[in-house]
Amino acid sequence: MSESRRLVVCITGASGSIYARRLLRLLGMATRGEVPGEPARPELQVDVVASHNAPLVWQQELGEPMPDDLGPGLRRWDRMDFGAPFASGSNAPDAVIVMPCSMSTLARVANGGGSDLVARACEVALKERRPLILVVRETPLSLVHLRNMVAATEAGAIVLPAVPSFYGHVTTLEQAVDTVVVRALDRAGLRLPLVERWGDRA
Repeated sequence: MSESRRLVVCITGASGSIYARRLLRLLGMATRGEVPGEPARPELQVDVVASHNAPLVWQQELGEPMPDDLGPGLRRWDRMDFGAPFASGSNAPDAVIVMPCSMSTLARVANGGGSDLVARACEVALKERRPLILVVRETPLSLVHLRNMVAATEAGAIVLPAVPSFYGHVTTLEQAVDTVVVRALDRAGLRLPLVERWGDRA
């Protein structure tokens, strides 16, 4: 997979706003050359859209409003603004990351439908055969959830549960969050050296 230059980040109302905040910060750092050992990626364009409930969960979990101004290289779109370039397959992004992905968003991906820009971004990714990474955050999982995960996978999405890994000498919450965020970015075609990967010390 070639390195992505155009990413769409969808933030939904599932618990796990900390993942979305860290993802946006890392993408901003990448564009500015602030990731240690990595060159700046000024060509990286990131479009961001939040569902109706996402700002409410963000405020509740993080104690701060979801920002409108995300800095250079990142642009936030209103969830009903279908003038966004990624709303059309003729201008499809390289990848779409839904982080965190609610079970209702998963259901829309699995079964089609939805009336906002989040649903449309996912639909465009699937029909244009671009990576669609669903960072689902729910527990326990019902049979409905599991069947929707199978259907979404069969449609071409990548279901990536927000489950941290701990083999890289994780000692802080941020490091645990990074293990999930970096895996999602890997699948989207943007590899950042922020976590110790399996075998790195072998």
